[in-house]
Amino acid sequence: MEFETLLTQLQDGILTITLNRPDRLNAYNRQMFLDFMACFDRSDADDDVRAIIITGAGRGFCAGADLGGGAETFDGSKAGRESKNMAPRDTGGRNTLRIFQSLKPVIAAINGPAVGVGATMTLPMDIRLASEKARMGFVFARRGVVPEACSSYFLPRVVGINTAMEWVATGRVFDAREAHQRGLVSEVLAPDDLLPRARELAREIAENTSAISVALSRQMMWRMLGASHPMDAHRLDSAGMFATGGSADAREGVQSFLEKRAPVFPGKVSADLPEIFSAWQDPPYDPNKS
Repeated sequence: MEFETLLTQLQDGILTITLNRPDRLNAYNRQMFLDFMACFDRSDADDDVRAIIITGAGRGFCAGADLGGGAETFDGSKAGRESKNMAPRDTGGRNTLRIFQSLKPVIAAINGPAVGVGATMTLPMDIRLASEKARMGFVFARRGVVPEACSSYFLPRVVGINTAMEWVATGRVFDAREAHQRGLVSEVLAPDDLLPRARELAREIAENTSAISVALSRQMMWRMLGASHPMDAHRLDSAGMFATGGSADAREGVQSFLEKRAPVFPGKVSADLPEIFSAWQDPPYDPNKS
């Protein structure tokens, strides 16, 4: 995969995506939005991709929106819409929704400053690791705007409403230690240990699990965050178990366990992923449509 603002490397089932605008601390711009959308479309379609790691080039993860446009950076009326009939939508939110719908698990390896959209883009990622040098901030109120990229949904669910409102209302930047204490990241590591730890987790997924099981489980977990009753989960879990219980992957999972060997799951996400979500609700929101 070749992109203008991203570097990609696929090795041993692990796709590493590196935000690659180091001269701007990997600040987010429209080209990065387009590259992210295309990259996730390709990763979903590629059965060789079993897990994704996202990190930043140089000393930053993502410094937020590129402010090169000056005082009018956030003025949506200055940007043309893709369609006259399309309501204005922030590109960070469209990326967040695309990551949310990923069929592959996503690990954030936050290597340095991650503020604004650089912080909110990590919220739909499944595991967040941070370097000791990382600093994060939901700085929108200090720029005269509001949280974007679906963060009003994700942030309170990840860290709770009290912490979410403290961080958003003050707009202050905080260190990796606080991010860990409050549940935003699961581990804080020395800079040289960050990517090796991310790869260790990704290999655990790639080498030992069914791609179909992980794809379905990821969507089940995220969607149930908004469920109103455990019966919703029961319906979805039941649909998932009936869809996968008689599959070749299920047979291989049991047989490999009994034979005390590593599993070789035959199922392909691109071809064999069952539809289970109609048992719960309508199909998910399409980030590419208004």
